[in-house]
Amino acid sequence: MKPNHSPSQPIGIFDSGIGGLTVAHALVKYLPKENIIYFGDTAHLPYGDKSTAAIQAYAVKIAHMLLQQECKLILIACNSASAAAYELVKEYIGSKAIVMNVIDPTIRLLKDKYTAKRIGLIGTRQTVNSHIYKKKIDDLNLDIQLSSYATNLLAAAIEEFGNHHVIDSLLEVYLAHPDLQNIDALLLACTHYPVIKERILEHYKKPIEIIDSSEIVAQAVKKQLEKNNLLNANGTSIKHFYVSDYTESFAANAKLFFGEDITLEHYPLWD
Repeated sequence: MKPNHSPSQPIGIFDSGIGGLTVAHALVKYLPKENIIYFGDTAHLPYGDKSTAAIQAYAVKIAHMLLQQECKLILIACNSASAAAYELVKEYIGSKAIVMNVIDPTIRLLKDKYTAKRIGLIGTRQTVNSHIYKKKIDDLNLDIQLSSYATNLLAAAIEEFGNHHVIDSLLEVYLAHPDLQNIDALLLACTHYPVIKERILEHYKKPIEIIDSSEIVAQAVKKQLEKNNLLNANGTSIKHFYVSDYTESFAANAKLFFGEDITLEHYPLWD
């Protein structure tokens, strides 16, 4: 880290849409004095059906914008972008800011608490096809049986309808897949999915652990800031929200998450 970073500088968070708000909400809970800049790339949502090259282009562009806002830490609050673009963004940013993703803290949790368990994973096609969770589990020689299934329409449906009962029809189809039966826990490998966590639990109709990475990631961010002496102890948590395309659902969900009126600033990635 460069010596001119200060605790008062903001944390930058980005996602394709409202999914990262679950992480931002958890961050505010664990780090109530931190200033937050959130970028929702609503013009290109969902990332899950985009190519790796496209996601990388979006991510680098957004990272550049967050650097201009002098963010001390940039969190890729999207599994698809974490899988496709984390290494590239980290290389692009260099020592200008800390870069974190939502996958690595979750892998550490699996290592600590889910050894010898059967884990189901649902996520976008991009995340599932990258096999990034399995690769990381295998690299650590973890005794975890992972069954992944792409639930590709869920993120877009949550973006459109929020936690509405119309989602139940999709869950009925997706969660009936054989790979998601007889599991000890279900990993929500998309930051949109915690919005419908209760509906997922209701579908299983039996006790099952839901692994929601939002709070795990928030705690990991806190540790990283403490490690670098960048924890803001005197702030008032100023929040700025940018979107690449205005959507009513984003505005409504942001207000719902934070219990306050949210002002969205339009920031097109490409003019």
